[in-house]
Amino acid sequence: MSTVTDPDQGGFRVSQLLSDTRYRAITFQAIAALALFAVFFYLGRNLYNNLNAAGLNISFGFLDEAAGYDVGQALIPYNSQSSNWQAAKVGILNTLLVAFLGCIMATILGVIAGVLRLSKNWIVSRLMAAYVEAFRNVPVLIWILIIYAIMTVALPAPSAFRGDEPESSMLFGLFAFTNRGIYIPAPIWGPGSMIVGITAIASIVGMFAYRAYAKKLLFDTGRLLPLGWPSLAILLLPTILVFFILGRPIGLDIPELKGFNFGGGIQIGAPLIALWFALSIYTGAFIAENVRAGIQAVSHGQTEAAAALGLRPRRIMNLVVLPQALRVIIPPLISQYLNLTKNSSLAIAVGYADITATLGGITLNQTGRAIECVLLLMLFYLAISLAISAVMNLYNKSVALKER
Repeated sequence: MSTVTDPDQGGFRVSQLLSDTRYRAITFQAIAALALFAVFFYLGRNLYNNLNAAGLNISFGFLDEAAGYDVGQALIPYNSQSSNWQAAKVGILNTLLVAFLGCIMATILGVIAGVLRLSKNWIVSRLMAAYVEAFRNVPVLIWILIIYAIMTVALPAPSAFRGDEPESSMLFGLFAFTNRGIYIPAPIWGPGSMIVGITAIASIVGMFAYRAYAKKLLFDTGRLLPLGWPSLAILLLPTILVFFILGRPIGLDIPELKGFNFGGGIQIGAPLIALWFALSIYTGAFIAENVRAGIQAVSHGQTEAAAALGLRPRRIMNLVVLPQALRVIIPPLISQYLNLTKNSSLAIAVGYADITATLGGITLNQTGRAIECVLLLMLFYLAISLAISAVMNLYNKSVALKER
């Protein structure tokens, strides 16, 4: 062969860039990088020339101008005189909120449906199969519109709660379900509430630490500690004790009917609920199939061996099957989280003010800055997608098999 792999005593020659395996890979990568740079340079120069010919220039100064429109639900202070950048931040937070809630609910629904679909009970397994097939094969936009229509038509208007005792129509006197959304009590933080919050966080950490210790003890010695009631006790008792010792520093602002709408408390708007539920149920159907595939990928010998040791079915699933199935479930689960986050851009169909509705919708139409708005939208979705992938890949590495 003409390939040179040993050092040439005669010095470096240009021909070695292709004939020597020590340099060939670097040469090809350099050529590919130059070609890619040339393509992007050509496209960028072409865009610049076309914008100049049209009398346009790329500028982000419009972000400091007044937005001039209202937003139905905002997690930060906002009004029509706020800047376009403030409106964009409202949309970003709303997008992150529905993506976070949707990923949690979709995971819970998907795991439950995936496990129950393998149930030996024929009715349960068929019901889960019907759920998966029904939601997976219908576009998510249709489910968003269906759930939104059900909420706005089936639920009563806030005025229906008017009466001598309006609390009697509210669930437990605390929650109101209306066609405008759900009204729930809001916390009132008094002196000492921070201590209660710190105690609650410490209790959560303590619960996970106990469960990790119990798992390690089981693997090291075979001794099985109870997990249910100790975890619940560690999670609730310290916080409840501190709450009463400090004299109940956290109160509740209960929603009350004032005029034609409720005042006080927290309103979870109908658009948010419709989008949240539709994305969760739709994505949960795909996650259920991932969970089913992961469980079926575990050898039956594992479950038979665990049963021979006297483990109950629930513990076999929690301690033997699911930990091994996670290695198959996590990679496609990352894709489902990314799909859910990007599908949240359909929020504009029900009037939910996400980043696509604010920056990519109203702001774009009012300012005419299409290129700038689309670039910002692309950067946001790229950043959030890369962040989700990075976090989930770290978790995937933690559950992967450790080779010797």
